Amino acid sequence: MKQKTGLEFMGGKEVRHFYHLIEQQYGNIPPEFEGMAFIIRKEKIAMIARTIETVIDKKIRINSAGLYIAEVKEDQLRLSIEGAQLVGPHATKNVCEFSREQVREWLQGKDIAVDEVFSEFVIVKYGNDYLGSGKYKEGLILNFVPKARRLIDVH
Repeated sequence: MKQKTGLEFMGGKEVRHFYHLIEQQYGNIPPEFEGMAFIIRKEKIAMIARTIETVIDKKIRINSAGLYIAEVKEDQLRLSIEGAQLVGPHATKNVCEFSREQVREWLQGKDIAVDEVFSEFVIVKYGNDYLGSGKYKEGLILNFVPKARRLIDVH
């Protein structure tokens, strides 16, 4: 639903489809999503408090708002780092636990070889830390950590 503000809030049907993709890929919807609104812009989804409608003046044009959590392409959901941190603790499938060495390589932007088989996009974690998501392909988890967020040297 297009608002005068320039933000495009997802309608009920779109939110249900988004939830379906999360359940299909990761198993559960995070309770943190309850009562939130979702904004979509160029396949990217951001989460924002529903109270935003009472705060913003409908005459102001807003370019972006909310916390970027995912991107949807061809019915596949790729979580951002923040999206993985929200969904990860509740996920029951497609979660890959990394070793300390794998974490170092991951944070440097490298793809990681794994023995497990996953379905498309996976959440990457180390202990209780959720590091983002990657795409499983032929024994590798392809790294989607943005270059600006990669670490050159990891101790």
